[in-house]
Amino acid sequence: MAAPVNIIVGSHVWVEDSVLAWIDGEVFKINGEEVHVQATNGKTIVTDISKVFPKDTEAPPGGVDDMTKLSYLHEPGVLHNLATRYELNEIYTYTGNILIAINPFQRLPHLYDTHMMEQYKGAQFGELSPHVFAVADVAYRAMINEGKSNSILVSGESGAGKTETTKMLMRYLAYLGGRSGVEGRTVEQQVLESNPVLEAFGNAKTVRNNNSSRFGKFVEIQFDKNGRISGAAVRTYLLERSRVCQVSNPERNYHCFYLLCAAPPEVREKYKLDHPKTFHYLNQSDCYKLDGVDDTEEYLATRRAMDVVGISEEEQVCISVKFQEIVFLPLYSKFFMRNNSFQEGIFRVVAAILHLGNIEFAKGEEVDSSVLKDEKSRFHLNMTAELLRCDAKSLEDALIKRVMVTPEEVITRTLDPGSAAGSRDALAKTVYSRLFDWLVDKINSSIGQDPNSKSLIGVLDIYGFESFKFNSFEQFCINFTNEKLQQHFNQHVFKMEQEEYTKEEINWSYIEFVDNQDVLDLIEKKPGGIIALLDEACMFPKSTHETFAQKLYQTFKNNKRFIKPKLSRTSFTISHYAGEVTYLAELFLDKNKDYVVAEHQVLLTASKCPFVAGLFPPLPEESSKSSKFSSIGSRFKLQLQSLMETLNSTEPHYIRCVKPNNVLKPAIFENANTIQQLRCGGVLEAIRISCAGYPTRRTFYEFLHRFGVLAPEVLEGNYDEKVACQKILDKMGLKGYQIGKTKVFLRAGQMAELDARRAEVLGNAARTIQRQIRTYIARKEFIEMRKAAIVLQSHWRGILACQLYAQLRREAAAMKIQKNFRKYTARKSYVTVQLSAITLQTGLRAMVARNEFRLRKQTKAAIIIEAYLRRHLAYSYYKSLKKAALVSQCGWRQRVARRELRKLKMAARETGALKEAKDKLEKRVEELTWRLQFEKQLRTNLEEEKAQEIVKLQDALHAMQLQVEEANSRVLKEREAARKAIEEAPPVIKETPVMIQDTEKIESLTAEVASLKALLLSERQAAEEGRKASADAEIRNVELVKKLEDAERKVDHLQESVQRLEEKLSNSESENQVLRQQALTISPTGKSLSARSKTMIIQRTPENGNIQNGEMKVVSDMTVASHAREPESEEKPQKSLNEKQQENQDLLIKCVSQNLGFSGSKPVAACVIYKCLLHWRSFEVERTTVFDRIIQTIASAIEVQDNNDVLAYWLSNTSTLLLLLQHTLKASGAASLTPQRRRTTSASLFGRMSQGLRSSPQSAGLSFLNGRGLSRLDDLRQVEAKYPALLFKQQLTAFLEKIYGMMRDNLKKEISPLLGLCIQAPRTSRASLVKGRSQANAVAQQALIAHWQSIVKSLNSYLKIMKANYVPPFLVRKVFTQIFSFINVQLFNSLLLRRECCSFSNGEYVKAGLAELEQWCYESSEEYAGSAWDELKHIRQAVGFLVIHQKPKKTLNEITKELCPVSALTPLSYTKSLLDLYFSHFYLLYYFYIIYFLTQVLSIQQLYRISTMYWDDKYGTHSVSSEVISSMRVLMTEDSNNAVSSSFLLDDDSSIPFTVDDISKSLQQVDIAEVEPPALIRENSGFGFLLPRSE
Repeated sequence: MAAPVNIIVGSHVWVEDSVLAWIDGEVFKINGEEVHVQATNGKTIVTDISKVFPKDTEAPPGGVDDMTKLSYLHEPGVLHNLATRYELNEIYTYTGNILIAINPFQRLPHLYDTHMMEQYKGAQFGELSPHVFAVADVAYRAMINEGKSNSILVSGESGAGKTETTKMLMRYLAYLGGRSGVEGRTVEQQVLESNPVLEAFGNAKTVRNNNSSRFGKFVEIQFDKNGRISGAAVRTYLLERSRVCQVSNPERNYHCFYLLCAAPPEVREKYKLDHPKTFHYLNQSDCYKLDGVDDTEEYLATRRAMDVVGISEEEQVCISVKFQEIVFLPLYSKFFMRNNSFQEGIFRVVAAILHLGNIEFAKGEEVDSSVLKDEKSRFHLNMTAELLRCDAKSLEDALIKRVMVTPEEVITRTLDPGSAAGSRDALAKTVYSRLFDWLVDKINSSIGQDPNSKSLIGVLDIYGFESFKFNSFEQFCINFTNEKLQQHFNQHVFKMEQEEYTKEEINWSYIEFVDNQDVLDLIEKKPGGIIALLDEACMFPKSTHETFAQKLYQTFKNNKRFIKPKLSRTSFTISHYAGEVTYLAELFLDKNKDYVVAEHQVLLTASKCPFVAGLFPPLPEESSKSSKFSSIGSRFKLQLQSLMETLNSTEPHYIRCVKPNNVLKPAIFENANTIQQLRCGGVLEAIRISCAGYPTRRTFYEFLHRFGVLAPEVLEGNYDEKVACQKILDKMGLKGYQIGKTKVFLRAGQMAELDARRAEVLGNAARTIQRQIRTYIARKEFIEMRKAAIVLQSHWRGILACQLYAQLRREAAAMKIQKNFRKYTARKSYVTVQLSAITLQTGLRAMVARNEFRLRKQTKAAIIIEAYLRRHLAYSYYKSLKKAALVSQCGWRQRVARRELRKLKMAARETGALKEAKDKLEKRVEELTWRLQFEKQLRTNLEEEKAQEIVKLQDALHAMQLQVEEANSRVLKEREAARKAIEEAPPVIKETPVMIQDTEKIESLTAEVASLKALLLSERQAAEEGRKASADAEIRNVELVKKLEDAERKVDHLQESVQRLEEKLSNSESENQVLRQQALTISPTGKSLSARSKTMIIQRTPENGNIQNGEMKVVSDMTVASHAREPESEEKPQKSLNEKQQENQDLLIKCVSQNLGFSGSKPVAACVIYKCLLHWRSFEVERTTVFDRIIQTIASAIEVQDNNDVLAYWLSNTSTLLLLLQHTLKASGAASLTPQRRRTTSASLFGRMSQGLRSSPQSAGLSFLNGRGLSRLDDLRQVEAKYPALLFKQQLTAFLEKIYGMMRDNLKKEISPLLGLCIQAPRTSRASLVKGRSQANAVAQQALIAHWQSIVKSLNSYLKIMKANYVPPFLVRKVFTQIFSFINVQLFNSLLLRRECCSFSNGEYVKAGLAELEQWCYESSEEYAGSAWDELKHIRQAVGFLVIHQKPKKTLNEITKELCPVSALTPLSYTKSLLDLYFSHFYLLYYFYIIYFLTQVLSIQQLYRISTMYWDDKYGTHSVSSEVISSMRVLMTEDSNNAVSSSFLLDDDSSIPFTVDDISKSLQQVDIAEVEPPALIRENSGFGFLLPRSE
């Protein structure tokens, strides 16, 4: 990481900062080795040039997903890249094949769901965004393909997320190698559920983490030859036993203690447990609960997890034969069968440890002796003994006494209170450690290991490097482990570098890297290592921590890795690879001893609880007698050696977990804390190793794309990519670089030098552009000035011309004034003469006019008098005629009313004859009562028709009432007219004085006035007579109204009695007819009986008076048809109805199984099936097989799912048949509530009887009566459907949905491979970069359009098939709508998951392809395409964002407006703008109308994802600005608090998007009357009803 030497003024660099670790700025001054930097926070920093590192100003705003792609691979560049990605919630980053995972401290469920697993399954490493699933997938694929075991090493400090990362790894491996649909507990389920069990007993809250693993774990997952999980094993390392007895504030003890204290009340009562603060081992800290964690729920979850991993709650615990005597079994078998299960034993031990910690001791009577402090301690002692099933006295002695065995005697000594408390804590730690080891062994034995497995994947969840204020033996072992793993990591990174160089076939020399072998020798070397000296000190009883520390000082005084602190005599410091750590040696000796106190061993071995006794098996005699020492340090070193051997035999993969802050909160990134973890995790060491070789690597394409400007002549020439790169590097004069097969390898600093040369070239180009611009501006100013001078000159010349023009104009005006004055004087004299002549003429003309006016006025007055006289004469004549007409009308209406009354009385007299007929028929009814139940449904129908007849009679009566009311109203009107005429007649005729000039005329007028007076007198008399006549007519009208009301009441009574009699008569006649019809098939004389009965009905029906026109013709036709069939029934015996119906059904099924085609766009098969079922009355029977046979025929026809022609044919048939059934069937009991029912037969008595015969099953031979009932849907009569018919309708609906789904899925399968080719444009080849882009782009465009045209071809093919089979347009629209939704989901998800697709050129290519689909929707018309184009809204807006220009200059609102530009307008303003454009540009109106209804559908998460993944491969521009990114992140944070899921991916909807009601509403009416039956059944007499009938 040496600083580059080519730092110049203006360079952007990184400088060290005490707070932020590194801060960026710009160099503004260089003095020798001193650099003056203006930082972004405003500070000015002066530092040495060797401590300054260049900054990549062209780095993507969202960072890079692999830090080996960084232009400058140094510490500040790595830190800045991680911080940038963390702000975008991109928590995973690659460094080569090393994954760096930063803890987000929040839930990100969309990153770990099943859909995300499916995306990473089988994907190439680096193809998708960095993810923990990618590492697991690489390990799994390497194991499958190469047959070699792999391992995944997860490391990091406490709180970095190691445990959660390990869970995700195991989940993904279980997803890849799990078995679906296996009953019972599978291996993968047990492996996953082992995590919560081990977390409950091995994890605790620490200062840095709420769920810190206090042990190391290595999970070996074994796989069989098919890649399925066949076994697993869990290995643990160094459980922190001291935490059981000692907890510092604010940490917690192990989770299991708090879970048991939060158990259900009955469990707590059983173990005598209370709040955690009442127990000494838990109340040493004030923290009892964790935020967001319910201990009760966790307790139940832990027990469920125990069930899954094999620690069953119901399983009986037996005493191990290996450790216990078999004679104890009978004594406690009953108790064990009832209570002692594995889980019971586990929680008994946990409760016993809590009670054991509450035992306190006080000084005894003797010296150095101790006794129980009080009764409370006695209670806890007894509870501990009861839970451990041992003797309370023996437990007390084991805690306060020690037995020393000498050759002479056995000595028992007592312990002081402090030693007794230490004995108590030692027992608690030993019991808990044995319990944890038993859990691990039980999990391993329950899961089981596969001895035949040849490959495995190991997941190592190990503690990271730890350095606290006070470090003890646990930290020493943890850091020893990390030193081992760091050595393995360094060797692996160096090996990867070698493999990369070898793969590219470049010349390379050995790279030196830091080897920490000296630290490992300091710790583990024999015999002089720290662990060996610690074991030696533990073996001597008189050794103390001071003597141990002095021994270390003497042994390692010359070791550069060992440091002796100046102010401490018992501490020592080791210089680890991650820094110096000081250890306190006070407790090293106690924590290293790995032995059990003999008294404790004897006590618990004799326990009556087999579970506790199994934890402490009796030691063999030779082991008990031997004094061989065992230490935790030595045992841990052996475990670590075994682990390293396992890791060395596998292919390792590394995941480094990083904790971004110490407050454990999201969106906080502390640079200093992160950089320290990167150093401790070895990431910076790996970068240093990479920098020692060739840290910068670029493919030929990327190198030419970035540095091609340094040698334009190379790009213009026809050179190969490798040769072109070589020429550019040679021109720049670089040394030490290497060119491989596909990449250019640059030494450290060379990338910065090339960038400096590139910046210089671009700067010169910029200056050239500026020079040209300045020239253009100067010339533009000169031209503008010259134009101004010309304008000024032209204006001045114009002023001179105006002055000359004004002079000439004044001279012309003077002459014009003189001319006009002379004209004025001459005209004035002429006007005076003219006015005098006019005045004389006016007076003469006025006198003549007045005389003429007087004469006309006299003539007009005479005409008016004559007109009034003639009008009076005509009006008098009209009134006399009107009066006569009213009298005549009243007389005629009275006569008509009397005639109607007579008819009603005659009808009433006929009731007697009907009554006699009724008496005769009642006798016959009594003889036939046993058959009435059979015809109940017939009688119901007849009653309904009778109700219709009553309604008709009531309508007729209402019409008569209206006529009476009209007569009354006319009388009233005539009376009012007469009254008005009398009032309007003038009593006196005023005389108008007229100047009479002629005496004869005055006399004639006087005579005329006298005659008028006489006429007025006669008119008054006539008006008086009219009043009298109207009064008489009103009295007569009142009497007529009363008579009509009486007649109406009588008619109502008569109608009721007639209705009752007709109902009884019709029922009796219907029953007689049914009996006669049945007698035809039973009695040999039935033929004549049938003939007589029919003749009698024909003779009687005309007398009823209710028969309508045309019914006699029907009866005669029926009679003729009956006589025509009688000889045939005599010659040939009649077949059984069931056999004949079965033959008809067989023939129908045989016919339907064939492709019958279509008749006038109507499917023949559906129409034939419906007609037959309706005619056979199959919908109304309780049991039939015809429905099942039809369903089986359809099912067998669509077995071949790939035959789209057959599927479309049956889709058309099933939809049509379902439509007919929807309009026909109704549930039983709803006949009276169905308003759509239609009847085509007569409402008369004989019509009801003939309909009753058709309703009978025995009247199958009268099928010709049904000839006119099936023309349109409106004419279909609804029937009460029984259960088989309703079930058939449901099955038909299911088959319709199935066929629809099959066709839709077939089309999806056909276009899915094409979508994978359409999402990414063809990669621009070298030729496009060197020779020019036009020809290559045209080829790529043609190739892409070919893929899209293949999709359009598939869509056209399916549309053609569905049109040929007359599939309803409604279903066609639904198919294509879902297909376009599928295209939208696939393209959009691929765009978000693959960064190479989020480019500018790719957006243009996809946009061109979408135009093909839009053209197809337009050509297919809205009838078939519907709203399919709207389903592409996500990919359309995403592509629209990709092709937006100048993204860095746009704000978030501007980007949103460019996606939907008119959405911000109000509807009123937008409507006004549309109206303004309408008459001028109609196409613009349509365009804006479409944009207005386009709303923004991209969520802020999706827009954020596209913004961060965008890259411009065409123009080299950047994505949106950092301010826009920050705004998006704020909106995402607000949305994440409300949304259920923050997933940015779309889901494909494969449901059925319609219901039966939707089909019924959308389809048109089906006219089935004229459908020609197929030839197979056309000639069969049983299907004669299918033939179309003429009128």
